[in-house]
Amino acid sequence: MKQKIEFNADAELSAVIEKWQKWLVAERLYSEHTLDGYSRDLAIFMQSISSGKEISLSDLERLEVRDFRRFLSERAVKYINKSSMGREISAIKNFFKWMDINGIVKNPAISVITSPRKPKVLPKAIDVSDAFDMLDEAKGIAADAWQGLRDKAILMLLYGCGLRISEALSLNVGDITDQSEFLRIKGKGNKERIVPLLPVIWPHIEAYLANTPYTFNVGGPLFVGARGERLSPRIIQRQMQKLRARLGLPDTVTPHALRHSFATQLLQEGVDLRSIQELLGHSSLITTQRYTDVQTETLKREYHKAHPLEKQE
Repeated sequence: MKQKIEFNADAELSAVIEKWQKWLVAERLYSEHTLDGYSRDLAIFMQSISSGKEISLSDLERLEVRDFRRFLSERAVKYINKSSMGREISAIKNFFKWMDINGIVKNPAISVITSPRKPKVLPKAIDVSDAFDMLDEAKGIAADAWQGLRDKAILMLLYGCGLRISEALSLNVGDITDQSEFLRIKGKGNKERIVPLLPVIWPHIEAYLANTPYTFNVGGPLFVGARGERLSPRIIQRQMQKLRARLGLPDTVTPHALRHSFATQLLQEGVDLRSIQELLGHSSLITTQRYTDVQTETLKREYHKAHPLEKQE
């Protein structure tokens, strides 16, 4: 049972907090889990600024920038990670903004508080040799031969076309044929893009279709599970776990990592960022530019490993 949340607030402020909580559920459609998290984050803030006494609405209105910054300093001293601190700030700002909109409390000092910048996480690409090993092994880890052929065909699409797993599994019979040179993919936000289809991929799809114990109809799901229904992404994720274990690969090797590998290796071969952006279906070039950072990090590692001065003691 979860511990009761204590806000250290007087009756008037407690009633306001309760109305805010109801608004989060009714208007913002927050889940019980998210509501609990936001409420606990606000309670932490209230405890921090209370100095042992109950807080009133007028206390919140009188808070200054230094009070908010003092709270952030206290959290930093406790080594709260940036993600958690960012969520706490989001909850506090949400509460103050709601009070402002509803004419309860207006405190402009909260506007100068920003969430800490999260460390940049670079996409984790798979080495070419590891990617080929995975493709070779994919057929051997499935329960049935036709499922192994299916899994390899899917991984070929992820690696050869840069598809998201959801995009590959949403393909229908007829979307790909032996005459196909391009795929029309509907990605995030129903945004369509055209992706070239490497000739080497079709024979693997054809082998899967020829050995599957189900009858396919045009417009029906292309990739199906053991019961003939559209395949779940979780199945492919589980197969990737088995592949990682068999080949001794790190946890960063996921279906999405094949998409990262597609982009990273195109960039290494000189394909321009704009083209990669179109192939991946990124709405912003900024998202695609992460792959230049990957390339820079790889170059830096190779440089330090190879340069004679690095080998001197």
